[in-house]
Amino acid sequence: MSSPQPDTRPIPVRLGSLAWPIIGINVLTVLALAVDTAMCGRLPNADTALTGLGFATQVTFLLMVAMIGLTVGTVANVARAHGAGHDERINHVLLQGTQLTLALGLIVATFGNAIASPVLVLLGASPENLGAALDYLRPTLTGSAFIYLNILYAAVCRGVGNTRIAFGVSVLQNLLNFAFNYGLILGNYGLPALGVEGAAIGTVASHVISSGVMIWLLRRGTLPMIRMPLRPAPVDRELASGLVRIGTPAALDMVVLNAAFLSIVGMLGRIDELAVAAHGIGLRIQALAFVPGMSISQATGAMVGQALGRGDVAEANSVVKASLVMCTLIMTAVALPLIAAAYPIVALFDVAPDSDLAGFTVLWMKLLGYCLPIVAVYITFAGMLQGSGDTKTSLRINLVATFALQIPLSWILGFPLGLGAFGVWLAFPLSFVLKAALGIWVWRRAEWAKVGDRI
Repeated sequence: MSSPQPDTRPIPVRLGSLAWPIIGINVLTVLALAVDTAMCGRLPNADTALTGLGFATQVTFLLMVAMIGLTVGTVANVARAHGAGHDERINHVLLQGTQLTLALGLIVATFGNAIASPVLVLLGASPENLGAALDYLRPTLTGSAFIYLNILYAAVCRGVGNTRIAFGVSVLQNLLNFAFNYGLILGNYGLPALGVEGAAIGTVASHVISSGVMIWLLRRGTLPMIRMPLRPAPVDRELASGLVRIGTPAALDMVVLNAAFLSIVGMLGRIDELAVAAHGIGLRIQALAFVPGMSISQATGAMVGQALGRGDVAEANSVVKASLVMCTLIMTAVALPLIAAAYPIVALFDVAPDSDLAGFTVLWMKLLGYCLPIVAVYITFAGMLQGSGDTKTSLRINLVATFALQIPLSWILGFPLGLGAFGVWLAFPLSFVLKAALGIWVWRRAEWAKVGDRI
């Protein structure tokens, strides 16, 4: 055991220092898919390629839910061990997490490839688009273990309070992804032009190399508290059970969120197909707009876990308070251009400003903008609950707000009250009001600080 050197900087400074590289990592994740999309858009069969890529991305996300849960459980355990100064425990969690990630990657590669075709058909892929979707999906699923390892190691680094290393490796991965895909998608550098399949192969190759670099960095002692063990060890059933206990509700949280968005799409499809297209554009904008807040939430979770590992509940509360202020201010700053410059932003997607599609998209964007400050409040508490390991409470909040409020309210506002797409969308920000209120109530009860005692 060793005691980590205390960080005497003010909590907001520490939180910001931990959060900004996470923001960079999350932005790069979004940009990596944008690069693939842009290059596939230059193919002769661009429409088919992009449609297939869209279907494949949905399946990839659905199959990644389990890895998201494992990541949340890993951060909670590593942060707690780091706060308590248990370096041996950190390395034990790291090794067990690596083995579980490799096993999960093997399961996803095997099971995912077996069900890929029927799932794509179920999602609505036509025979023409099915081939393109499988061209991207099969190599991606086969190499999923390397993609997952990068996610895991970034989470471990976050748990011990260092996000800069993971950010540097993410930059390398994105550069490699661009270089490989430029060659393999379009046939540059004398490489074969593999189209959508080349996008998948290039992406997996970039993750193979970057995960190897991360293992090398962790092995050589770049982080003093980590000595990456490579010798396999028996599965620690108690730890694995704990990771499942914390991670399963976090994974189900993502399933609930996905169900909420699917319900919106289903309702919009009954109103106007252009509203569905507008929703798709809005989700791309939302993916970037949510990045700062989600990143601060992830940093909050790590710092809360570290504080609870030291038995310092007062500091954990101070972290939450600092996160509330920082997250709300930053998300409000993001909201302003979404509201004030909605039409110019929509024009970036080659949407005619006087079209019905532009009208629907701007309406959805402005609703997103108005709800961002209240979203900031909720995701702060989501980070707090994940850091403490109280993911069951986070799931309960999401279940109540989604199934008791958002989905039924979307239907009531959209159809019986005749508000159309506006009504369907309006329920989304209103659900976050309930989520934020429940988050505040849970925070003040302080039961979340006691859950960590059982990690």
